[in-house]
Amino acid sequence: MKDYKSILYVAAGACSYGLLATLVKYANKLGIHTGVLTFLQFLIGFLFLLGFNYFSKSKIQEQASLPVKLKLTAWGMSLGLTSTLYYLAIQYIPVSVGIILLMQSIWISLIVEALIKKQMPSKAKIIGVVTVLLGTALSTDIFSETKALDTRGLLLGFGAGISYAVAIFSSSNIANQLPSPVRSLFLVLGGLLLIIIFWNIQIVQQMTLKALPWGLIIALFGTVLPPLFFTRGIPRTGIALGNIISSLEIPISTISAVLLLHETVSGIQWTGIVLILLAVTVINLRK
Repeated sequence: MKDYKSILYVAAGACSYGLLATLVKYANKLGIHTGVLTFLQFLIGFLFLLGFNYFSKSKIQEQASLPVKLKLTAWGMSLGLTSTLYYLAIQYIPVSVGIILLMQSIWISLIVEALIKKQMPSKAKIIGVVTVLLGTALSTDIFSETKALDTRGLLLGFGAGISYAVAIFSSSNIANQLPSPVRSLFLVLGGLLLIIIFWNIQIVQQMTLKALPWGLIIALFGTVLPPLFFTRGIPRTGIALGNIISSLEIPISTISAVLLLHETVSGIQWTGIVLILLAVTVINLRK
């Protein structure tokens, strides 16, 4: 049996991520720019992790060599790209749809794995992929003639799913010999650099004092807690079980959008969500 504490770590990280999009969209409605929120999320997260590592018993310099730091930073850019694309996507589509597109990382990761290992996925995984795609069709309600989704949101959401697959890989495979706070620090640094490059001057132009509290909240749930939880839990649970537990992000995101943003989620969409959760289990569980 897997370490139950590691399972709880991954579950907590997934739930934290699940709240993010709803919080960002709510802040957007208050007039706070997406670029500012994303920048504050990663800046505050980076400063927190920097202080945490500095005051901990294990100094950063004693834990990681320069090449390892650079490698983690480079892979960490996927975190910044995921957040940027995801937050942009929910400007055009509901959060309940955006989270489904983000979680297309489920089957994208399988394709990457098949290419790296140069072998066909098992029948269970193929069935799981088909189930994910069917669940996606139902969750986004594409069969409804009265519901038209913005193409820009769909493309951005799918792009976030691709980037998220890379982020999950980096969290579970890069420099696992290092303590999770050290790994998280440089992964978040990479995300911060990507965001500065992407948003550049808009960060300064759109910065306001009322954005700071929201930046703190979003940083806590999006940059401080999840990397610590995932880098602590996933190496012990394994990627398979980690993916199953991480799928909690889908219902948490949908429920928070219903409660805080008053989004409407139909019975068909809930059926699609259940199918995706089932697919994650089928893909990852062994007999």
